[in-house]
Amino acid sequence: MSDYQCILVENHDDGVSIFTINRPDRRNALSATVVKELQQAFLAFDEDPTRRVAVLTGAGNDAFSAGADVNEWPELWRAIPTVGFETDKPIIAAVSGWCVGGALVMAMMTDLLVASESAKFSYPEAKLGFTGGIISGLASRIAHHAAMEVILLCRTLEARRAYNLGFANEVVPVGEHVQAAVRMAQDLAKMSPRVLQTLKRFINNEVLTRGPSEQMARTMRHLKAIEDSYDAKEGMNAFKEKRAPVYLNK
Repeated sequence: MSDYQCILVENHDDGVSIFTINRPDRRNALSATVVKELQQAFLAFDEDPTRRVAVLTGAGNDAFSAGADVNEWPELWRAIPTVGFETDKPIIAAVSGWCVGGALVMAMMTDLLVASESAKFSYPEAKLGFTGGIISGLASRIAHHAAMEVILLCRTLEARRAYNLGFANEVVPVGEHVQAAVRMAQDLAKMSPRVLQTLKRFINNEVLTRGPSEQMARTMRHLKAIEDSYDAKEGMNAFKEKRAPVYLNK
């Protein structure tokens, strides 16, 4: 079990890792801390050759996540697969209860999804007068008019309809969603990592459409990495100290 403040990471011997947003008292709301920790944890997952497949879930059965925490507003893009971090290893979402706003975007960007019978997918931002825009990718993942019903009309997509639309791969009884996702992950962990990663890369890079907000957020990630880098600090210090910078490969 890894040591984070707001998430739990369990690394199993079979190569399966379980990432749990662990804020049940806040319905697993996505705070600034949560999204940064998820980003860091998934970057570590991608770099670890012993890790094969990830399961992403929320603590308890009431909510995968209620979306952005308005008391600690997050940079949501950090926690979105292929946007805030990239990995060619499969990620499975295990959703029970409410999956709202940015959490729906996170679930949408995973590779497979298991829903409990209580799962409810909601994107209410047209009612709130705000959007990050990445939800537009839903229209390339389920039928166009069904996606627009969720995005524009803010209608809730419940588990069974999500399955019928191809958004969820399985619907299971409440409380069994993580176990079902782990079983799926264990099957994947027995397959060729090279083949799985190649196919996922082909699909993400060449088949699925990237909307303008997704492309902007991916650019933001790369620029933020430079901003936080040793080179940026060294360059600024050298300028202030009127000396030549010494850049290192780190």
